[in-house]
Amino acid sequence: MDAPAGSTPILKGSCFCGTITFGIFAPPILSAYCHCTNCQRLTACPFIHTLHFKERDFVWTWPREEPAMSVLDYYENPLKPYKRRFRCKKCGVAVASYNANTGQYSVWGAGLERGPDGEILNWEVVKPTAHQFYGTRMLDVNDDLGKWEGYEGSGRW
Repeated sequence: MDAPAGSTPILKGSCFCGTITFGIFAPPILSAYCHCTNCQRLTACPFIHTLHFKERDFVWTWPREEPAMSVLDYYENPLKPYKRRFRCKKCGVAVASYNANTGQYSVWGAGLERGPDGEILNWEVVKPTAHQFYGTRMLDVNDDLGKWEGYEGSGRW
């Protein structure tokens, strides 16, 4: 998918080495810390900052001299074959996933563009609003965000 004509992304991100880049053209429809066991196992972390976007608002932006699959690899979870997780073939970092059932891309907060101070740019747009799948957390988080058994609004912890 190409960027909307004449528009500038409100968010940008990349893999660690910068080979894979993307732009996002609207605020997330979900921004939360995810504690689900799939995210834990796929990232080897106790939780991640996940952001979900409509397909039309997400665009791969690296220079197109190379075909996509020469720099981008993916993994399809056999338990959820409608989800495809993309990673850079050069540095191995997961950069996004696509859910064919919802028509949404997900990215992770750590991959978003940062300023010289190390802060994520446009943090006010992407800061998490909740903890989801908190029942399977690996550690307790003491903050003011809501803790949910599933997605935000689907059963408070």
